[in-house]
Order: sequence, then structure tokens, then C-alpha cells
Amino acid sequence: MSCTTLSLGGGSFKFCSIDRGCQIKNHLRFSNGFVRNGRCNLVCNSAMSFSPLSFHSLPRQDFQFHHRSRFSSHVINCSTFNSEASISSNKANDERVIVLVIGGGGREHALCYALKRSPSCDAVFCAPGNAGISSSGDATCIPDLHIDDSAAVISFCRKWNVGLVVVGPEAPLVAGLANDLVKAGIPTFGPSSEAAALEGSKNFMKRLCDKYGIPTAKYQSFTDPSAAKQYIQEQGAPIVIKADGLAAGKGVVVATTLEEPYEAVDAMLVKGAFGSAGGCVVVEEYLEGEEASFFALVDGENAIPLESAQDHKRVGDGDTGPNTGGMGAYSPAPIITRELQRIVMESIILPTVKGMAEEGCRFVGVLFAGLMIEKKSGLPKLIEYNVRFGDPECQVLMVRLESDLAKVLLATCRGELTGVSLNWSPGSSMVVVMASKGYPGAYEKGTMIQNLEEAEVVAPSVKIFHAGTSSDSEGNFIAVGGRVLGVAAKGKNIEEARDRAYQAVEEIRWSGGFYRKDIGWRALEKQFSLQE
Repeated sequence: MSCTTLSLGGGSFKFCSIDRGCQIKNHLRFSNGFVRNGRCNLVCNSAMSFSPLSFHSLPRQDFQFHHRSRFSSHVINCSTFNSEASISSNKANDERVIVLVIGGGGREHALCYALKRSPSCDAVFCAPGNAGISSSGDATCIPDLHIDDSAAVISFCRKWNVGLVVVGPEAPLVAGLANDLVKAGIPTFGPSSEAAALEGSKNFMKRLCDKYGIPTAKYQSFTDPSAAKQYIQEQGAPIVIKADGLAAGKGVVVATTLEEPYEAVDAMLVKGAFGSAGGCVVVEEYLEGEEASFFALVDGENAIPLESAQDHKRVGDGDTGPNTGGMGAYSPAPIITRELQRIVMESIILPTVKGMAEEGCRFVGVLFAGLMIEKKSGLPKLIEYNVRFGDPECQVLMVRLESDLAKVLLATCRGELTGVSLNWSPGSSMVVVMASKGYPGAYEKGTMIQNLEEAEVVAPSVKIFHAGTSSDSEGNFIAVGGRVLGVAAKGKNIEEARDRAYQAVEEIRWSGGFYRKDIGWRALEKQFSLQE
């Protein structure tokens, strides 16, 4: 064991490195401290309060906090120095960056997890984050940073010398957060509000497809309910009705009878169910086939594909029940072959990138294309675009990513993707989403979740991502959202990844939750048919 004395705030502390980590023990009252994510314990026996300090070069350990008295903090800043060799050389500072992740769901937890492992990443903040992200040590959460206040985010970035902001959810992008950050000179992974219209307006996306020859479903847009109903009657069922704007994942109706689309049109255009987001509706043909998720990093001119993934939108086993944000996912998706990947890049992704540039709104960030691989032709058509990583697809991608994520995202921001290649772990990954009973409808909040630590070690390569979790006064995890946990695992194939993920799920004690029991069934069906 080797020890180094630290001076933090009002007291001096002995920092001791041992095989299983270290401890910093304090028996004094002090006002300032510093901590970086890693595997250390801060054990406190007296009242403590923390305020942010200037950021220093940080060691790459994980800190966990245990306290036997009052504890209040939003940012705990800590610097430790090796007595033999300083880690704060100019070279280290040049090569590593502090990252701020915007958001607080499972997608953002997965991004924090991958960034923490990046050699180019010095530290990770997440705003607002959640209880699980904080407790995991994957990032330092900033719950009181208002992500809808660009000035506050910019101020935080300047104070903490943030060198990269990664915007997770779509709403801040559509609102223009990336515009403001880029204008302030802060490298930001995520498109401008103008480019985010690819997701923010279905009508904008469809018109872009028309203009640049991108394959998509036949459609018409309407603001008049009578005209919309007349078109629906002419086309017949099944048919798809979409709210033009962002509707929290509830703005799409896949109708099998004529009554359903009429009701959807009235709800959106007459009753204003989605406010301004439903002031225009897109009525499009129903495509028969298999859905797949396709992701590509885009630097404004160039694009590189990520690994494939496939999610499960329906809430019930056998793809039954209403649509959700996603009940599970796996990667790779067998339906996306290398040849199909080439076709998607050439016919959908690259024409979109070129079209956006020609329209005067260069796209920088990740393009998430929802595809339908048509049953009759085997070719892809674009269903929709999202301008951020999918959730839960991001979780299965990040556990497989072996490249330096921070370095790749910075290259994207700088327009330097040419020549960049990504490395992925072999085999497969799967995530099973655990949701609150009643989701996607009304659900109870505040139910306790237990046995998470045991679940994460029950099988190899298990990682639990938190989405809708908080903690009670006793430090227990409680559910506060619809989709609450993403239980991910890797394996040599999809079957092994599935077995490990479900083994972990079954270890979790949560009476208020449920999950689908058939995640990955399409991939397994293909695997077994190939074996036969």
C-alpha cells in the first residue's frame, strides 16, 4: 500500500492506494473537496458540504461515496497526485478532454459508460443525470444544471474547462442548444436546430426525401382534417398517421381499420392532442417487412456507419400491444448484412448528408435512421430519422464499442471523419428494458428496486444502465419513470448474450416492474434457421 497526503479544503487527508481501491477519511469539517469518478471511497464522519473548485488533471480511478452523516453536493472536485510522477503534464492535458453529457436516461448512462473508458477522456459530467449514473461512478452528475438554459450550460463548460459536449435527447437539439454552444466556441456533438428538423418535423424529412430521391413510404401532409380523411378513404387500411412534430413517442398510429386513422386525425388536428406538434399530420402508406435501426456518424460532409442494432417497440411479448420507446434491443442485427449496409449508406445516409448541406443546414452528429426492410423487395426504405442515439439501441452499441469514443466524437465535431474506422467487440450484445407496471400508460412511481449489485455480477459482461431511477432518503433506488433500467450483456452470440441478460434480470427484486421475455426472438429465429 502506498499513501500520499492531500490537502482538501480545511483538512489534510491521507490517500492510500491498495489492491481494491483506496479510502479518504475525514474527521474534520471542511467546505471544499475534490473527487473524480473511479474506485475510491470517501468515508465521512462529520457534516460535510462541497462547492466546485477549479478542475485539475485527474487520475483515472473510480470514487464511490459512503457517508455516516450529512452530505450535500452537486459537484465534488478532487485532485490527487502521484508522489513519483505528476499526471498534469502539458502533453496529458493536450490529449485528454473533459466531457459533459446532456440528458438523464439510459442512453446517456451508456454514453457516460463508454466515455469513461475512453483514453482521450479526462472526466465525465452528466446533466442532469440520475441516481444510477451517479452511484455507478460512470460520471459526476449535475442535477441542478438546467439544460434548457444555454447560458447556464455555457457558463458551466467554461468554468470546468469542458472540451466536448454530447447532447443526448432530441428536445434540447430542436431548441437550439447545439447552436448556442458552437457559437460560444464549445465543441458540441449534436446537430443545429435547423438540422434537427429531420426529427423535429416529419414533413420536413419527407420533403427532403422527395427532393433528393431518398426511398421512403408514399405520403401526403395535411392541416385540414376533412382533406386528410378523404385521402385516407382513397388509400384504405392499413395506413399510418404521424404527428408532424415531437410527440414524446406517441405521435404515430398504425391503423388497421378506417375508424382508427379518422380518430387519430381528429385527435391531432381538431382536439389538439399534441399541441403544435400535431398541427400538421403526415399520412403515409403502410410498409410490410422488418424494421431495423441504422446509425451513422456525420461530420457535415462525411459519414461512417456504426454497428447495426434492432429494438423492440411493442410493449408485449410477440410484438403485441402499444408502441413504447423501446423494450429491448440487440446488436448486431442479422437483417443488416454488409451488402445492405452499403445500400443504406449509398441510397439513404449519404444523399441525406448531401441534401442537408445543400439546404444550408449541415448535419453534425449521429443520424439514426428507422428503416423498413421491405418483405417484397428486400430493400430498405426510410421510415423516420432521429438526430440522436436511439434508446435502448445506444446501450447495446456502447457495450460493444472498443474505439476511443471521445476521440471519435471530437473528430465528428471538427469535420475530420475521413479515414476514421471503428472497432467493435466480436459476438453480440443485448439489453432487456425493465419498466414500471402500466407503462406506456399510467404507472406508479416510488417503488423500490433491490439487488442491483448482485445482478450485475451474476453473469459475465453484464452492465445495468439506469434511466428512470432516483434514490430515497435511505439511499435505496426507486423507480420514477416509465422505462427504468436497461440490463445489458455481451456474449459470443445472441443466444449467450440473451441468457446472461435475463439471468441478471431475474436477480433484480422489483415488485413494481415488468419486462418482455422474448427480446431477440427475430435474431434467434434467423440463427436457428441458418443452423438447420
